[in-house]
Amino acid sequence: MTDELLGGPVLTALDMPVASPGGSIELLYDLYTGLMPLIDATVYMLPGDPRAHVPAGVRLVNAHGKCLDGAQFWEYVDRLRATLAESVRPDVIDVVHLQHLTFGATPALIRLLPRHPAIALVHGTDLLTAAAHPTQRHVLAETVSASRAVVVPTSAMADRLIALHNEARRARIEHIPWGIPDKLIHTPPLPTRPPDGTLRVLYAGRLSAEKGFNVIYRAVTAIDGVHLSIAAPHDQYAAHPIREHRSRCPHTYLGWLPRRWLWKIFPDHDVLIVPSTTLEAFGLTPVEAQACGLPVLYHPAPGLKEVLGDSALGVNMTNIPALTRVLRGLQADPTILHELREAGRRNAARYPLSATAAELQKLGRDM
Repeated sequence: MTDELLGGPVLTALDMPVASPGGSIELLYDLYTGLMPLIDATVYMLPGDPRAHVPAGVRLVNAHGKCLDGAQFWEYVDRLRATLAESVRPDVIDVVHLQHLTFGATPALIRLLPRHPAIALVHGTDLLTAAAHPTQRHVLAETVSASRAVVVPTSAMADRLIALHNEARRARIEHIPWGIPDKLIHTPPLPTRPPDGTLRVLYAGRLSAEKGFNVIYRAVTAIDGVHLSIAAPHDQYAAHPIREHRSRCPHTYLGWLPRRWLWKIFPDHDVLIVPSTTLEAFGLTPVEAQACGLPVLYHPAPGLKEVLGDSALGVNMTNIPALTRVLRGLQADPTILHELREAGRRNAARYPLSATAAELQKLGRDM
């Protein structure tokens, strides 16, 4: 922790190591960090790999013992609050942005600045964590009560929040969609690969069961003329059976790519598949793919269906034969991809990050 007293109109914190993967971290970086951030803020995160790049505007705070349950969690919150208190000046903070309804940074900030207006942002992982951990459900209830407004990126998130915590009906719930960088909408990367008769499918995400990757694997295995690219964590790819079956399922492992590298490879593929059947707060990756001219196939789960709608092709990802038929249809009729490409670009244009920032700033002024 630096000895300098830090502050800004907005104070926010995320108790995750800097450079961790995840949509909530990408949105945090987009909105609050950089040399000219969209929202003027002081941002705190936990230290990560010493070699990792720390974005401009992020301050690192050391607080050991991060956990999710019981007395040890509240001890961790107290340590985090005390460490933040060493450098935060309450008199120069206008609004507190609580990233997530759960986890340690949120209750630490509430205890640090109990009289400051707070806006809580729902990211989805907080709702899933609260459903699985009693301590985090308590944190969620406390956060909803302490916040002047709770921001959800989709109405599906509001429905899930109320189903989890009925008292949230009494809260001021604001619907502000997340956004993608404006430059990606206005100056997307150009395609670099000419058509060669192969349907090039991209999957970008974790290879965990809830993400539905095995459905893609089995569907692609059943079709000739399809090549699969996988952008996933190294340890998960190393442990997955697909690694040993290149002859059955032709594929390229791309590694766990930084987000901006994904933007560059989007135009080299024909379709992005998003097979997750569980809760998705918004779906930044598929919207960014659409901005880059990459059509999207997705399971119409709440949240994703609201954001993508008819601009992408909804498929029941629990049904392998159904996905196989759709992929064969795309091989047989490339005009479908062209139509999806144009619809996707129009949809992505609805979600500029500048609009997200402007709505959050307006909400802060209203506070």
